[in-house]
Amino acid sequence: MQNKIKLFAFNNLTKTLSFNIYDVCYAKSAREQKDYIAYIDEQYNSERLTKILLTVTEMIGANVLSISKQDYEPQGASVNLMISDDSMKPAQPTFSTVAGDEIMAHLDKSHVTVHTYPEYHPDKAISTFRVDICVSTCGKISPLNALDFLIGSFDSDIITADYRVRGFTRDLDGKKLFIDHDITSIQDYIDKKTLERYDAIDVNVYQSNIFHTKLLIKELDLQNYLFKTDVYELDPKTRLNISNSLRREMIEIFSGQNIY
Repeated sequence: MQNKIKLFAFNNLTKTLSFNIYDVCYAKSAREQKDYIAYIDEQYNSERLTKILLTVTEMIGANVLSISKQDYEPQGASVNLMISDDSMKPAQPTFSTVAGDEIMAHLDKSHVTVHTYPEYHPDKAISTFRVDICVSTCGKISPLNALDFLIGSFDSDIITADYRVRGFTRDLDGKKLFIDHDITSIQDYIDKKTLERYDAIDVNVYQSNIFHTKLLIKELDLQNYLFKTDVYELDPKTRLNISNSLRREMIEIFSGQNIY
């Protein structure tokens, strides 16, 4: 992020990065499907998700104000962190809670949230784990700086990401600024080694400061998608059929439409 622009007062721009990460797995029997859901619930419970979001907060240079977390029955979890930019902290640490109410109300626009959605259908052998993440900041801090870390924190087969800069701020001369940094694509903030693993497309509306990127994993190592099954236990035809089913599921999620 560029921080060279001299602003009047403080930065009023709101920057929001919201995206989905999908993990796809082959679990054929009812027992395998339930065990997969149980595994995901344990692997990505609210405690671990909180640790991930705390790392994100540190990476983007924000401060945690409050944490709310919840595990759900029968499955899923969510975590919400209220965060602030250093420049928005009270000047005097002795301010009371009442005196800080105005600041807290203003900081409602800065948060990091994550929700998980593990799911399966009893008539299908493919199970899917979806993670919804939203990082919304106001001020100079950038949610994009943590994107590559978040992709690596989950088994990411498909990623759909949106980044939007809203509002405006003013420079010292009173000129409106509708964005305070250069960006051509969300991919600019993903490590090249990470990008090499995916096919990616962009749909950007530059005049509105809206950026959209979708990524689909290139290579499919079947063993990584089998839950409690060794790939060598399967005959070649079965392996091919499973691989085709997995790839079809991924393409449907990536394209947002069913393949008939």
